[in-house]
Amino acid sequence: MTNAPESTAPLPDPDEIEHEHPDVTGGWLRPAVFGAMDGLVSNFALIMGVVGGSSANDTKPVVLAGLAGLAAGSFSMAAGEYTSVASQSEFAMAQVDIERDEILRNEPAEEAELAAMFIEKGVDEDVAREMAEQIHRNPENAVRVHAREELGVDVDDLASPMLAAISSFFSFAIGALIPVFPYLVGIESPWTAIGLSLVALFACGAIVTRITARSWWFGGIRQLVLGGAAAGLTYLVGDAVGSAIG
Repeated sequence: MTNAPESTAPLPDPDEIEHEHPDVTGGWLRPAVFGAMDGLVSNFALIMGVVGGSSANDTKPVVLAGLAGLAAGSFSMAAGEYTSVASQSEFAMAQVDIERDEILRNEPAEEAELAAMFIEKGVDEDVAREMAEQIHRNPENAVRVHAREELGVDVDDLASPMLAAISSFFSFAIGALIPVFPYLVGIESPWTAIGLSLVALFACGAIVTRITARSWWFGGIRQLVLGGAAAGLTYLVGDAVGSAIG
């Protein structure tokens, strides 16, 4: 019985490998998608609440509430995303610093720990020990590998707080503009704003499914129902409050 010949094919350059995935770790995608959703749903509901509590012929409160909701929500989303992403990155780097200190203080134990992790992934023990030894020849490389294997953190690809904040600001503003837009161009009937908002809710839900395993119609209907329910309930609250205060 003869052993199979070892492969002598050259390893490809990682920069030349065409194998891309969408951004699933955060970055700009999550705040942009959910910012637009939040802007549309929250301002649609806010406007319907004001419509329910206002006179049918008076659209000024609706426009004022819609624009105020757009501005306040956009700044709030941007500030919240910046703080959230910055805090997450700072916490991750603090844990990486702890790992760096452990490697500097007790490198043999950390090297053995890395080898054990490779073995758990199915690598032969001798190969795993050789891999760990080679990785630990460069302390900073060892820190990056340990951070990725133990913490799930890629120190070279942390989300940008500023990018998250800017994405949230503009996406929320775009979503929040949709329900108030008909009033800005002189259309006073709330049904136009309602129809436009419902169509946008369905479209947003369908678009989100492009990065999930759900069908587009399921995502569209789900978002339409949830957003429509939020606006309908807020309308009832506005109507009740408007009637109570005269």
